[in-house]
Amino acid sequence: MEQFDVIVIGGGAAGLSGALTLARARRAVAVVDAGEPRNAPAEGVHNFLTRDGMTPAALVAEGRAEVTRYGGTLVAGAARGARRTDCGFEVDLDSGHRLAARRLLVASGLVDELPDVAGLRERWGHDVVHCPYCHGWEVRDRAIGVLGSGTMSADKALLFRQWSADVVLFTHTAAPLTGEQAERLAARGVRVVEGEVAAVEVSGDRIAGLRLADGTVVARDIVAISPRMVASSPVLDDLGLKPVEHPMGVGAAYAAGPAGQTDLPGVWVAGNVTDLMAQVVGAAAQGTVAGAAINMDLVAEDADRAVAAGRASQDGNPPATIA
Repeated sequence: MEQFDVIVIGGGAAGLSGALTLARARRAVAVVDAGEPRNAPAEGVHNFLTRDGMTPAALVAEGRAEVTRYGGTLVAGAARGARRTDCGFEVDLDSGHRLAARRLLVASGLVDELPDVAGLRERWGHDVVHCPYCHGWEVRDRAIGVLGSGTMSADKALLFRQWSADVVLFTHTAAPLTGEQAERLAARGVRVVEGEVAAVEVSGDRIAGLRLADGTVVARDIVAISPRMVASSPVLDDLGLKPVEHPMGVGAAYAAGPAGQTDLPGVWVAGNVTDLMAQVVGAAAQGTVAGAAINMDLVAEDADRAVAAGRASQDGNPPATIA
């Protein structure tokens, strides 16, 4: 069984940034990645200074190269579970192999649960989008349809109105609009279409509109949705942590402190697994912060062990092994 200082679960922006920080701190670090990034369908990463427009695959490839340049180890596969040991943690991989480490950083992201509308998933990440800051510029001045769900649909429609004057809110399964919400939407020129949406209409290789349950088709170029975002980690679940509901009702994630430390000593989280709203640059920053915090925790442990070894030596006992 290979032994590391830190095992990072997830090789996206958060995990690779944490691994890079740790590798540069001369820690033995392994990144376990299944190669299934959430943003794979997207054409580019945005709002990441100096990396705007880079494809997600290119960003990951450069990050992996940087981690290995500093001695980090990349492990292809998925982490299926974990347990605490006397020396730290053991992580089980889907390959049947097992890795051991003193600390864990989980950055395995989240899963988007899309509304149950026919044809929606096939266009996801292309002309079905969710984040105006990620896609707003690319869909500017297009005919945008906001698919209602939950309680924040009116706010999302007003937000997309910043990028286009042609925005329609489809109430679908959203909570009924308040009088104030309806007034604000009307004042901004956002049309409201009542009734459930049955399907996405496609013409060639692009969306043509949304078909209502009564058969009416409303022409649209872009569909903006609010997927339920759910973080799920068998590693964290095995160790006793469970995701908690986001206060805005948009999904569930694992709770953590400012530097990513969970309630379990030795376990940190970063990126969308703990912050559902984090964009790529924010997730990368969280990984860096968590990596530095983990290294500092190990520095303190190394010092404590050295002190204990020194005292044992002075007492005439064999010194303890320092990892």
